[in-house]
Amino acid sequence: MSTDQHGLAITGSGEAVRHYDRAVDELLHFRVEVDAEAAAALAAEPGFAMGNVLQAYLGLLTTEVNDARAARERFAAFRASVRPAALSPRERAHIDGVQALLDGDFRTCGARLQEITEEYPRDALALAVGHQVDFFTGDARSLRDRIGGALTAWSENDRHFGHVLGMYAFGLEEAGHYDRAEEVALKAVELNARDVWGIHAVVHTYEMQGRFGAGIRYLDARLDDWSTGTFFNVHNWWHYALYALESGDIGRALGVYDAVLAGGEGAMELLDAAALLWRLRLEGHDGDGRWEALADAWEPKMGEAFYAFNDMHAVMSYVGAGRIAQADRLIAGRERYLAEARPGVTNRDMTARVGLPVCRALVAYGRGAFDEVVDLLYPIRHRVNEFGGSHAQRDAVQKTLLEAALRGGRRDVARVLLSERIGVRPCSPFNWLKQGALAEQLGERGAAAAARLRAEDLVRRA
Repeated sequence: MSTDQHGLAITGSGEAVRHYDRAVDELLHFRVEVDAEAAAALAAEPGFAMGNVLQAYLGLLTTEVNDARAARERFAAFRASVRPAALSPRERAHIDGVQALLDGDFRTCGARLQEITEEYPRDALALAVGHQVDFFTGDARSLRDRIGGALTAWSENDRHFGHVLGMYAFGLEEAGHYDRAEEVALKAVELNARDVWGIHAVVHTYEMQGRFGAGIRYLDARLDDWSTGTFFNVHNWWHYALYALESGDIGRALGVYDAVLAGGEGAMELLDAAALLWRLRLEGHDGDGRWEALADAWEPKMGEAFYAFNDMHAVMSYVGAGRIAQADRLIAGRERYLAEARPGVTNRDMTARVGLPVCRALVAYGRGAFDEVVDLLYPIRHRVNEFGGSHAQRDAVQKTLLEAALRGGRRDVARVLLSERIGVRPCSPFNWLKQGALAEQLGERGAAAAARLRAEDLVRRA
């Protein structure tokens, strides 16, 4: 029995544990080297329990069905050979958590990981994976409190304290504590300048407050810290492009797309690409041929239902490329998926409650059936979080609803939506431009002009 870098008992050889510790460090830094270190741990000791656990988690966190299938097969072979009595209670609990995730039960996995961190709050892997599970299920309270409940067991002397703070900051932001989130996130980055998740948390606080100018300046000032060397580069560039869109700089946003987002292969990269192009489409920009390659990239990943949040972005890509029939086929496949009993599979509920209505609404938007879009999205707008993602990511759904209400003449709905948005983010030029569009429809030319001037002023002052 050895101990890991956080002082926790771990069953394994010294070499295997050293590679495991390095792998956890690489994971917290979002560096691609995590895969090599995890593989090295198992090369040193194929039956190393926490190495097999880590490798399985890595295969599942990509949210891609082929990776999950491979992880399931590898982990089944490990479980057939392992003697649970030879492992510690913590290691056995991790095995149970991984198995729940492999079985498609995100919530049970999250609960098992919570039990681990209650007894072992310095288990960095349990915190990091639990944090991602909370993100995939859109559970803002757990994003905050899973990390918050472990925080006092850590100190600034701990190697990964800054990373724990970065996770906590993101949870605070998703739970709506923007001032505290910014404070904690800035502290995380102060402790570790290349903590891309901490930088990401800062960026989210600015996004949710409409502080796009501050966001661009912050990312520009730290460009070398976040823009290369990790598998999170694309997502932070996506945030940069959102700031550019808010400021009205379409050319800059497209420049980010062409230089960074285009040509991605993983689901997380394709998701960001679709989300940016869809926002551009809502503003009247057709993508200038960019959609076709993106739709092609999604197609081989969509044969089997796995994560409804990905389904939405694939449908965006099909609709953007004008492939409505392809989007219809994906929806029909998900309808067949729901027709089969799948007890404990979290994605089934995600698909039924949010994923399918959103996908149908996107197709309706592509067909110009704006009333149908409103009828599908308005009833679920307060529970879109149930299929995962962040507030910033899910805003694509809310903006689709708003644009459909404006284009479909649903002015009462548009007024409500804009009143909500302006109340929360009065410094958002987007919100005021849409308020101006609504006023124009109502024949209130003075109010329309005032709203547009407000938007222009906000851009100047940012």
